[in-house]
Amino acid sequence: MPTAGILIIGNEILSGKVVDTNSPYLCAELRALGVDVERIVTIPDVTETIATEVVAMSQAFDWVFTSGGIGPTHDDLTMDAVAAAFGVSTVCSESIVARISRAQGKPATESQLKMAMIPAGATLVDAGDLWFPAVIVGNVHIFPGVPQLLRKKFESIRERFRGIPFVLRRVFVSRRESDIVPSLNELVAEFPELMLGSYPRFEDHSVQTLLTLESRDAHYLQRALDALLARLPGDAIHKVE
Repeated sequence: MPTAGILIIGNEILSGKVVDTNSPYLCAELRALGVDVERIVTIPDVTETIATEVVAMSQAFDWVFTSGGIGPTHDDLTMDAVAAAFGVSTVCSESIVARISRAQGKPATESQLKMAMIPAGATLVDAGDLWFPAVIVGNVHIFPGVPQLLRKKFESIRERFRGIPFVLRRVFVSRRESDIVPSLNELVAEFPELMLGSYPRFEDHSVQTLLTLESRDAHYLQRALDALLARLPGDAIHKVE
């Protein structure tokens, strides 16, 4: 099944001035498409660091998603870094320049021209807006850090990543996690391909543990769910969804 790595770029994230909401969004969307996100890395606006991480992720995963560092300012270095990672130069995209000019009804400014510099050989995919497309180099997808823009770009190309999605079932249990560990251990031994999560709950005394069961095989998942429910005391099961 396809795998993915997410690279969050920006000093503002590392300093705590801005909270990263892009990686949770991408994780949820990719999960729904059947892609396994195996790594999330947050790094500063340093060209060499970005290039190093892009190379590592590009080699390790089927898909790579970067967030941040593609604006007009001095610390927007992602395009240069991705170009360096792939051993190519950056070139001015006449297509992006034309989009900028068309969108604002006048020629692009010098700072806007900086945003038209992309790695040589990059693929541009129209994102449904007036001027800035999704930029793809190899298996690396370069997204802006602004959440609204990232989501728009991702939505425009999301079907490229569709695999076999996960099926999820939730079991709300009125027992402490420690009380049901033997049953959980037996379940994962019987169903080794099952992705089982166990999460203590504190906000509601009637539910002390949330169990999540996931699999790409709906029949396998149902068999595992039935086996779990058979192992738990009947009065321990608060709700199944």
